[in-house]
Amino acid sequence: MMSATQSTRLAQHFMYFPGNYRWSAAILNMLGTAAFGGAEISEIHRIGVMLMDKEPEDDDAWFGACVNVASRVRGHAEKFEASGHPVSAATAYLRACNYYQMGERFRTPKDQKALDAYRTGVKCFHRHVALTDVKIEIVEVPFEDGSLPGYFVAAQNAKSKRAPCVVYFDGLDVTKEIQYMRGVTDLIKRGISCLVMDGPGTGEAIRFRGQYLRHDYEVAGSACIDYLEKRNDVDPRKIGILAVSLGGYYAPRCASMEPRFAACIAWGAQWDHHAIWKKRMDVGFKASLSVPGHHIMWILGVDTLEAALTKLEPYRLDGVVQKMRCPFLITHGADDEQVPLAHAQSLYNASGSKDKTLRVYTAEEGGAQHCQRDYLTLVVAEMWNWLEDKLVRA
Repeated sequence: MMSATQSTRLAQHFMYFPGNYRWSAAILNMLGTAAFGGAEISEIHRIGVMLMDKEPEDDDAWFGACVNVASRVRGHAEKFEASGHPVSAATAYLRACNYYQMGERFRTPKDQKALDAYRTGVKCFHRHVALTDVKIEIVEVPFEDGSLPGYFVAAQNAKSKRAPCVVYFDGLDVTKEIQYMRGVTDLIKRGISCLVMDGPGTGEAIRFRGQYLRHDYEVAGSACIDYLEKRNDVDPRKIGILAVSLGGYYAPRCASMEPRFAACIAWGAQWDHHAIWKKRMDVGFKASLSVPGHHIMWILGVDTLEAALTKLEPYRLDGVVQKMRCPFLITHGADDEQVPLAHAQSLYNASGSKDKTLRVYTAEEGGAQHCQRDYLTLVVAEMWNWLEDKLVRA
């Protein structure tokens, strides 16, 4: 029997698995990308049906269901490509990538099955790059003794040879490929290029290069600007930065410590990430989490939760964002179950930017959940409108 509270919550936002926050959030994350070619509702439902009789923590079942559908869709893509139909193949490869990576996401520690699925997802995306009519370059951004992997997606409808560009970082547990499916093709139509990156602690950087999460994310942000300034198709005066979820820490820190950034979006606010994780650990990870709790140890390169908490000590924005000078947009859901709205208000209040906006999404309008996963097209449209105003029309 469903309680009144559960019924009200379901009425406000869609949960495929009522009572199972993590799986429902992942399903909604995939569904949201459908508007940008990243998913098909019947394929998502096929995943869901395979999981209906499984236990909420059975991440092997989650992995198996997602990989099953991913492989099926990849098969369609390969058939389309072999028969000389690149348009159909490109879209199917994109969806297959999404399902492979979303399936792998909960599988930690990363075993060979997980890494093989991830690699296959990246290969699918690279086939998409080869076949799509969107101009995408697979790039390596020089970084310390190595490099960070990314995609440079060229602006369309640019008003000059050198177009504005946005550096787009991940969050705690997503990837550059998944982020591409969250509206990048709409952003470039506004004459803005996009450098979509796996930064330290995310994507390929953590899985295959041993680049762990670090608090001084401006080092990666500055490396991206250094790279973009060497390109002859980017206006170095109009480089913005955007990041999602934990990226609500990365992007404001980068924009505060690196004065070359001309605009900043925190897609989901962060204020004191140490406090967020301490609370999660104190309740035995029974709080709403997008990934298994031990994920934090893996990306920080430590063996215990206590060591992880120690490493998270500097992940605070007080004393940092007061230095920000560029235009700043914060988006946050009023009912965010992972990061309280009060953290967004603290971030807004502390920012030194004179041009700052806190956009709070309510349940009534949609977008009230974490990073607006329950209304992706609305937040994407509003963020891209803002970037167009700040980087193209300003």
